[in-house]
Amino acid sequence: MKHISILVPAGDSILDTIIGAHGLLSMANAHYKRIKQIEKDLFIIDLVGLNHAPVSYRGLFQVTPTKTIDEVDNTDLIVVSAISGNLEKEIENNRGFIPWIRRQRIENDAEIASLCKGAILLAETGLLNGKSCATHWTAHDFFRKRYPQVNLLPEKIISEDRGIYSSGGAYSFLNFMIYLIEKYCGRETAI
Repeated sequence: MKHISILVPAGDSILDTIIGAHGLLSMANAHYKRIKQIEKDLFIIDLVGLNHAPVSYRGLFQVTPTKTIDEVDNTDLIVVSAISGNLEKEIENNRGFIPWIRRQRIENDAEIASLCKGAILLAETGLLNGKSCATHWTAHDFFRKRYPQVNLLPEKIISEDRGIYSSGGAYSFLNFMIYLIEKYCGRETAI
């Protein structure tokens, strides 16, 4: 059984990456249980925030974290959801995630998957230094300037480098989540 922490960024974020990742992983759980004829979920999925406050998108939709970073001591996979808007401001709004992500990777060997501009929060940890990464095309210039020690792959929509994954922009995160589901559950479940 794997514990998955889908981050719920504070401030301006793309809720689709939170909801879509949660939905696909939940469907993978249900399908995997059905084909394996088992009762236990393959994934325990938490929506992890800096606090329990709901995060809203343009006043229309909101997502409420199920746990905070202080309540998750050990996780197997961190899904770094996309931020948007003023990237400098959103980095500061989400600065509290940075040491937690680093600790999970260094102490617990957690894998990390960034979706879209979530790569920016991941790059802030320093864990991408010397590694390859994909991100949303509108952030390429910002990313290159701020993180010159990261090998940005603008032509890729999926990148994998020693347990750290990233995806390009828009809805490519859906393909990326299917990629991770195949890795953890097998091709049949992914299909």
